Amino acid sequence: MRRINHVSLSRLQSYVDAILAIAATLLILNVTVTGGGSLSHSLVHAWPSYAAYAVSFLTIGVIWINHHAILRLIEQPDPLFVIQNLMLLLFVAFLPFPTHVLADALQSGHGAAAAAVFYGISATLMAVSFNALWIYASHGGRLLRTDAPERVVAGITRSFRPGIPLYTAATVVGLFSAWASAGLYAAITLFYVISGSTFSRE
Repeated sequence: MRRINHVSLSRLQSYVDAILAIAATLLILNVTVTGGGSLSHSLVHAWPSYAAYAVSFLTIGVIWINHHAILRLIEQPDPLFVIQNLMLLLFVAFLPFPTHVLADALQSGHGAAAAAVFYGISATLMAVSFNALWIYASHGGRLLRTDAPERVVAGITRSFRPGIPLYTAATVVGLFSAWASAGLYAAITLFYVISGSTFSRE
């Protein structure tokens, strides 16, 4: 196996931006109108697809914003940090699939619980990979700039901390109610939209 050479911050950010943009764009391909009935009825009936698209799009958007906030604090990424970024992108790029599965199940009423749990597992894995990335970079200031503001570092850590338990709880709820679970996924996204706007500014 070949050794992973150091990657510049700008190149890493460009690659992450490209993958996140592709993943966000792929989400719209899952918004479809099924046959049967009038077009207006089909468009209204497809509202779970619109909601799932919005939640996942905002989730990817928040990841993009937070990732930019993290890279602004990094002095120089090392090979392990690059690999951790790849793991995060692996799960983010996968998100359009569980988004489509959940939207389709909620719309049809078939397999909704399994779809909600499937989405939750995917989201939890994203949270785990993002937390691991940040913990590795920030522990003992390993990869952080010497002038990285402590207030911002502490704010990112504080904001990331509830992600894994929140997504895990929402996933468990999916075993009993897919709609409640989907609502929790939307609420978690809203939470990170609000919290992300505070620590992304230095």
